[in-house]
Amino acid sequence: MEGPHERSNAADSANPAGDTVHVVPTPLTPDRIRTAPKVLLHDHLDGGLRPSTVVELAESAGHRLPSTDPDELARWFRAAAGSGSLERYLKTFAHTVAVMQDRESLVRVAAECAADLAADGVVYAEVRYAPEQHTERGLRLEQVIEAVLEGFELGSRARGIRIGCLLTAMRHAARSSEIAELAVRYRDAGVVGFDIAGAEAGFPPTRHLDAFEYLRQQNSHFTIHAGEAFGLPSIWEALQWCGADRLGHGVRIVDDIKTAADGSVQLGRLAAYVRDKRIPLEMCPSSNVQTGAATSIAEHPIGLLARLRFRVTVNTDNRLMSGCTLTSELAALVDAFGYDWADLQWFTVNAMKSSFIGFDERLAMINDVIKPGYLALLA
Repeated sequence: MEGPHERSNAADSANPAGDTVHVVPTPLTPDRIRTAPKVLLHDHLDGGLRPSTVVELAESAGHRLPSTDPDELARWFRAAAGSGSLERYLKTFAHTVAVMQDRESLVRVAAECAADLAADGVVYAEVRYAPEQHTERGLRLEQVIEAVLEGFELGSRARGIRIGCLLTAMRHAARSSEIAELAVRYRDAGVVGFDIAGAEAGFPPTRHLDAFEYLRQQNSHFTIHAGEAFGLPSIWEALQWCGADRLGHGVRIVDDIKTAADGSVQLGRLAAYVRDKRIPLEMCPSSNVQTGAATSIAEHPIGLLARLRFRVTVNTDNRLMSGCTLTSELAALVDAFGYDWADLQWFTVNAMKSSFIGFDERLAMINDVIKPGYLALLA
């Protein structure tokens, strides 16, 4: 498929008599974008709670919040996360993680996540979380994982969405090998891969080489948060030392791309490698603006990277902290870059190709769900 703005006008076609038929596509309004089949690869469970759920669970857990009014709390999360600092952004999770410390809360949060994504038109999602952060009240890691999987199954039922789970290890901690082993143990129960997350500076992915080596030996998939707050060394280590299948964010790959005054572009060795190898970039525009990885949506590197045909995908990161949905992220890109339905289909197919489920399953989703869904919007 062509990349953004590299195709003939899909709205014009010729009929057998040789006359041009002008087909008017469905307008790209947020309501219409919501009906399009979408694929989400980078979404944090503890970053997507409903504000009302945070309030209710905090009351039960005896946890003090900045506000007990759901609307005010939602605004607080967005403001606190929009400081321009990844470290301050991450501190907002203290409140969501605090209310996800028992089985019932985990089941509820996961079920509501699945329902909310389905309502947003997401047909396949990979949702990640760190089991080690949910054991403060005595749950074992296995109990955390099983509660979340149960919630995803309940929330997905009869809603036309499939959710795969990514188990995350915290890069500042020392439990990555343990979490990697659990990702392999539960991979036939709904866990599709592994991830590491947390502050990049001072905590390189090479601290967790044992976990990545184990995953490769077990033919398992993993992504690594890299190139978000930290630059090219983080991306290089994630790929060349650790062997990541995908890059979580990867936005700083633009540091290895030079654009001349005449608009010509020269890729450095690492950027060329990422593009040539079709390494998926899990890009999260609104979140990147909040953490200072990009100055605005209009100036987000996703525009350049998509034009250069990198394997770009569009994601939410943390729907509560960014006050976003996948629909709103795509709508913002439409406004900023003038994308059309074919562009949105390109992003969606990119994501489905890059998912961690089997090839036959990915192909079926593309041919039976995604392409027919966009064809109806293009017709």
